[in-house]
Formats: sequence, structure tokens, C-alpha cells
Amino acid sequence: MVCGFLIAAQSIVTMNGEQINLLWKTARMVKFLEKMGGYAKEVFDNTRYIGQGLGVVFDHIRRKPVTVNYPYEKLIPSERFRGRIHFERPKCISCEVCVRVCPINLPVVDWVMNKETKKKELNSYSIDFGVCIFCGNCVEYCPTNALSMTEEYELSVYDRHELNFDDVALGRLPINVTQVAEVSAIREFGYLPDGAIQPAHEHSPGGARAGELPATILERIQKEQIQKELGDKGDA
Repeated sequence: MVCGFLIAAQSIVTMNGEQINLLWKTARMVKFLEKMGGYAKEVFDNTRYIGQGLGVVFDHIRRKPVTVNYPYEKLIPSERFRGRIHFERPKCISCEVCVRVCPINLPVVDWVMNKETKKKELNSYSIDFGVCIFCGNCVEYCPTNALSMTEEYELSVYDRHELNFDDVALGRLPINVTQVAEVSAIREFGYLPDGAIQPAHEHSPGGARAGELPATILERIQKEQIQKELGDKGDA
């Protein structure tokens, strides 16, 4: 490597002024072309991003406006909507896993140790929804499924201290939008038939939809398993 470097240095020394000038111009030209190539790539990427955004705009131009006359009309929340957390006190074992996995250590678990049974006994459980970010970690990691996400999203109050729900308030089951007679339930786009892009007002709440509900999928799988078992018994 040292010999190669010495040879290159000797060749540069032996060059005359015109050759050095030509080499310098070539290096500058290469550097300029590299900059132009990076600039052209940025222009192409930005043009592609603008085209993607305009594609979404043009797709919505042919759609009618969707207006929900709240509170007389309410959208049916999605299946995986993360609303108010529901708490089932009999299932809680006071393990405090929900507190450890919460990004802000929000759930407050008050418990005492029963010396006779050598088990924890829950005194109170509370979650402040004024601080909760509804990430769902507590629901996902609860070992006894004592916590679950509901469809309730109407949590507006005049005093933020009212958002601190205890185990009694958390145990209240939410009312489904479709079960309230005074409210017209409107389907979200995720519940519309396949290919439908018009407002949900034009589709009945009980009509066809693009995908199947989890309960429907489970029922279909169970029927297929029963039919398969009956077929195996018939063959035997």
C-alpha cells in the first residue's frame, strides 16, 4: 500500500500544469454531477409524493359530503376502536401488570395482603381518563382479561376530576349506539359494502358489509370443523 501511494505521489509530481488543471476540472465535474444527481432524485421523490396526495384529493372529489348530525346521529365505532376501559373487579388479582406496562403508570391499584389466604385482596382500582392515552397496553397484558376496551367515546365533562373513574364507574357497561332508540346509528366506511364510497346514510345499519364480523368468522370455522368431524366419522 505504501509503494502504491509513493508511485501515485511521484506521478502527480511529474505532471505538468495542464495535466493537473485537467485533473482538477474533472474532479469538480464529477462532484457537480453527483450534486445534480441528488437534486434530481429529490425532485423526483417530491413529485411522487405530491402525486400521491393529489390522488387522494381526486378520489374524494367524486364523493358526496358526509355530515353527521350529532347528537341525533352517531357513527358506529370500528371493531377495534379503543374507547373507555371496562373493568371487571372479580377477575382482578392485583398483580399490577397494568401499572408496569402503562407508559405513564396511570392505573391506581390499592390492595392488601390477606395473611390467611396469602393472596392480594383488591380495595380499589381507578383510572384517570383525563390523562389516559388509550394505548391499550393494560388491556393487552392483563393476565386475567379483567380490562377491555369499549366503544364509549363521549367523555366530555365540566370538571376534569370527574374523569377519574373508580372501579364502580369502570365496571359500568357502555350503551351500544344501535340500541338507543333516540339516536340514528350511521355506519362508518369500514362497515360499508365492498366498493361503496358514498355516505353511510344511504346504507342501513343491518345491511351487507365488506368484511365479516369476528363472531361470524368463528361461527363459520366451527361449522366447518363439525362438518369435517361428521365426514371423518362417515368415512370410518
